[in-house]
Amino acid sequence: MASSKDRDNFVYTAKLAEQAERYDEMVDAMKKVAYLDVELTVEERNLLSVGYKNVIGARRASWRILSSIEQKEESKGNEVNAMRIKEYRQKVELELSSICGDIMTVIDEHLIPSCPEGESTVFYYKMKGDYYRYLAEFKTGNEKKEAADQSLKAYQMASTTADTDLPPTHPIRLGLALNFSVFYYEIMNSPERACHLAKEAFDEAISELDTLSEESYKDSTLIMQLLRDNLTLWTSDIPEDGGFNETSWVCDLDIVLPGYWYIQSSNNA
Repeated sequence: MASSKDRDNFVYTAKLAEQAERYDEMVDAMKKVAYLDVELTVEERNLLSVGYKNVIGARRASWRILSSIEQKEESKGNEVNAMRIKEYRQKVELELSSICGDIMTVIDEHLIPSCPEGESTVFYYKMKGDYYRYLAEFKTGNEKKEAADQSLKAYQMASTTADTDLPPTHPIRLGLALNFSVFYYEIMNSPERACHLAKEAFDEAISELDTLSEESYKDSTLIMQLLRDNLTLWTSDIPEDGGFNETSWVCDLDIVLPGYWYIQSSNNA
């Protein structure tokens, strides 16, 4: 059984890996902490999140680039090149599926069973929602529907706990609302529902802004600004016929170390 010294070593290794931008090793180190089946500290939780966010983020970016090039080659009638790109894209998709499956196992078998109700529960269910959303970005047919259904279920679980246990101005609750609204916009193709969720979260936070502590004011107001930015984009994307523009850039984010936010821009295409 690992000792507290081993745990400290794993965390220190993860910090070193982060500084060296060796995110696969950062993830490996933090998985060893998760496998101890103990409640993670805020710092440990955030280190795990940062590691996975960078590992998955690189592949998501690769997938978007390859998909764009593939579409261009197809439009030019370059079938041979399009097939080469498709094979390469599918390789990236296998990596994405593996990473998402890995974090789901860690969350379901180690993190959620080891944490109390409240902030940590919201954090982990939000992570589940995020990574199922990443699967839904590239899956097709029944696999896409299944990923979207699981993402929705996880976000709803997180929201239920957040509404009960966290104030509207809490950064994790706001971050959940931001990413959940992106899910509705990008995966469910429902700009109206996305706008409603984002506006509700923003308005509730605004009404309690004077209760914010000085240390969380910066973090909370940053996410509120992202909510407002997305709302501005989304409302302009809803024409009179009820459709929406699929070329707008929106932001989601993951909460990482205090005072530092990893912001992920994504494109609907």
